[in-house]
Amino acid sequence: MSDTLYNQTLDYLYQKLPYFSRDGKAALKPNLDNIIALCEYLDNPQDKYKTIHVAGTNGKGSVSHSLAALLQTHGFKTGLTTSPHLIDFRERMRVDGQMPPTSFVVEFVDNHKPFIEKLKPSFFEISLAMAFLWFAIQKVDVAVIETGLGGRLDSTNIVKPLLTVITNISYDHQDLLGNTLVEIAGEKAGIIKPLVPTLIGRFQPSIHHVFEDKALKEDAPLYLAKNLALTLPLISFELKGICQQENLKTVLAAFELLKPILNINSSLTAVSNALQNVTSLTGLRGRWEVIQTKNPFIVTDTAHNQDGLEQVFSQLESISKGKLHIVFGMVNDKNRDTIWPLLNPNAQYYFCKPNIPRGLDEKLLANEANSN
Repeated sequence: MSDTLYNQTLDYLYQKLPYFSRDGKAALKPNLDNIIALCEYLDNPQDKYKTIHVAGTNGKGSVSHSLAALLQTHGFKTGLTTSPHLIDFRERMRVDGQMPPTSFVVEFVDNHKPFIEKLKPSFFEISLAMAFLWFAIQKVDVAVIETGLGGRLDSTNIVKPLLTVITNISYDHQDLLGNTLVEIAGEKAGIIKPLVPTLIGRFQPSIHHVFEDKALKEDAPLYLAKNLALTLPLISFELKGICQQENLKTVLAAFELLKPILNINSSLTAVSNALQNVTSLTGLRGRWEVIQTKNPFIVTDTAHNQDGLEQVFSQLESISKGKLHIVFGMVNDKNRDTIWPLLNPNAQYYFCKPNIPRGLDEKLLANEANSN
């Protein structure tokens, strides 16, 4: 399959379909009608294997990849769908860490183009349905499904999972999810299903009642990671950001819950091997990713809201032995007022614009930062 044909197919998807990274809120629909119709048309591939559903404001990508690594290491053929992709569209649909061939994407679009143009789904809905189908074709044992945005109305919410995981709640996408943590938690809690065990990664007293109420309504067992992650002191985790210690607790707690459900006979050696090799097993990128160790030390991170940036900047300052140089860009629909107090005034900043329509102009970003 030629790269030209693959790129032409991607151009079609980007240009023809509503795309959140380009169109923002306008790309979202306030219901699950399209993804339901699309999956029914494809014979509901998402129902042909077991799933684990992961939501949360921060950490859901790291938790999803780490759970996938654990499952792979314990002999399960594992699908993993996450978003957005960083480099290659096919990052959204890996099986045991491997992306599908470009021919699968091209043939999917060619074979289903009449239905796509009739239904007019979003870019995310198509990419998710494509992932669901690829997992079914590959006959995975289990798939880890990361929500795109929110939970209750997120397209991933049509899965019927073995386990639901909600990592934490903080401020992000307030124009879509609500202006208070209680409102945002309510949207994330929308993935809690009848009788399905639910794990909460971070215990937040002011909003925990939201999860308790939803779990009670759905008769879903509710667990806290801090009560289940018993082997944390013995585990070495490949992911090194400050925030990853909380994510590790969530991952280990989720795995404890999955052991009896999936009849997993595990050992500390197998768990350690998985968690020391998350990136090579799953292809995870952009989470405190060190790309050069000296002269100078260079790290990249995809933190995208106040909570995430606070932890990244705190870690940068804790390891810095000289002047910090920070390349920094944002999209235009984030609440920037909460970001300015986090910036180290002694660092040298290089403001840039993400190469997407939602990217915030670098000159505007620089002017606002300097005036705050």
